[in-house]
Order: sequence, then C-alpha cells, then structure tokens
Amino acid sequence: MHAAKERIRLRIYLAIFGFVLVLGTIGFMFAEHLSAIDAIYFTIVTIATVGYGDISPATPAGKALAVILIVTGVGTFVSTLATATEVFLNRREYQTRQQKLQMIVGLFFSEAGCELLTHGVRADQQSVFLQNSLAIDANWSSKDFDRARQRLESHDFAIRHNNLDLRSLRTQLESQGPMLVRLMESPYLLEHEAFTDLLIATLHLKEELQFRQDLSHLPESDREHLAGDVRRFYQLAANQWLHYVEHLQTHYPFLYSLAVRTNPFVPEACPLIRSA
Repeated sequence: MHAAKERIRLRIYLAIFGFVLVLGTIGFMFAEHLSAIDAIYFTIVTIATVGYGDISPATPAGKALAVILIVTGVGTFVSTLATATEVFLNRREYQTRQQKLQMIVGLFFSEAGCELLTHGVRADQQSVFLQNSLAIDANWSSKDFDRARQRLESHDFAIRHNNLDLRSLRTQLESQGPMLVRLMESPYLLEHEAFTDLLIATLHLKEELQFRQDLSHLPESDREHLAGDVRRFYQLAANQWLHYVEHLQTHYPFLYSLAVRTNPFVPEACPLIRSA
C-alpha cells in the first residue's frame, strides 16, 4: 500500500514538472524570442537553479516567467527527484525482502513441506489429476505455470482419511516443530500472507495430532476431521509449492532442476541424474 502511494505521488510530481517545463519552454519562446532548444535549455537551468548566465531574460514578460518558474518549478523539481529516489530505494529494499522470504519458503519445503505433501498426494482421491497437472520439467514456460495454477483452482483436494498414515505424519511434524516455530518468528512473513496461512495450517495440524495419544482407534468422525485439516494444509502447500518452483526456474535454475527431480506430486520422481 505504501509503495503504491509513493508511485502515485511520483506520477503527480512528474505531471506537474512536465507541465511547468512545457509552460516555461513555450513562454520563453514567445517572450524572449528564443529557439525551442534554447527555451528548453533556459527553462531547465532555471528550474534546476544552475543559472549559467549565458542566457537571461531581457523582457518584463520573460523576467516574470522566470520568477514563476523559480517559485513553482524548483520545488517540483526537488520533490520529483526526492520521490524518484525514494521509490527506487524502496523497490530495491522490497526486492531484498522478497528474496529473503523466498529463502524461508525454500527452507520450509526442503526440510518439511515436500515430504508432508506426499502424505496428501497418497490420500488424494484424484492424485492422478495433480500428477498430470504438476509434472513440471525443464521446458516449462510461464504459460505452463499459469495453466497449472488454473488446474489447482479447479482441483477438489478430496482426502481419503483411510489412506492417511497419521502416525508417520505426526512423527514428522513433531520432528519439524522447532523449525516451524522459528519460521513463524520471521518478520518477512508480513510480506506473504499465503505462506503465513500455510505455516499456521501446518502448526494446527501438528497440534491436532499431538492431542491424540492413540491414532489407531479414532472414531470415524474424528478421522474425517483430521482429513479436513490435512486437506487445508495440502491445498495451501500445493499452491505455494507451484509459486516457489516458478521462482526457482527464474532465479535459481540449479535448484529448479532438483525440484523437478524431487517433485512430490510425481510418485516415480527420483533425484538421481540418469543418462538418456
């Protein structure tokens, strides 16, 4: 929101500065009988307060116009320059924050997320659909990723609770508990609501499983409830994983290659490099 306001303010200053520049150029051309290039030159040196002295207004109208340009143009010029610098610096800072955030997302998937996704894939009633939709390869383009996102939006993410290995899922979540808590402490999460929701869903699933001592004799209704928690995590993680691997393809091709070979949605995925 703050960045958007800065861009709007910059556009306003640029519009005002352009108007003053055009007004000054046309005014000096008529008042001082200058050529277009000399009028532009004099307008700019006046607004910038450089004042080389090689051209100066000789008529009353030219002097009045110079006063108007100094009063209105100097402030606009300085404000435009300051705002442009601020926008540039804030954009670089934003890009740095986004890069650090993607490192956190990558840590989540490398340490826990991809393995947790396999639990959802094994219990997914339509896992073949996702396998076909998310079978990324080295030749994927932005259009391929857009189509995959559209397919994810239409996917039901229906979980068969009987196919869930709740004990294994609980063990894995417990082992990654400290890491998940540390990720939640990162200030960069404020930049990414979707990933924050994913972490909250993961921690909630962990807590739900921890409160059940005996996972082998749960009533049907409770298994359905846990399947709903898995579904919530599964849907959020699948969407976030797709965004993350697209980021890797653009910025880190070597990490993208590994993501292709360890795709959690493809059962036969293998990290080994095999000869053709």
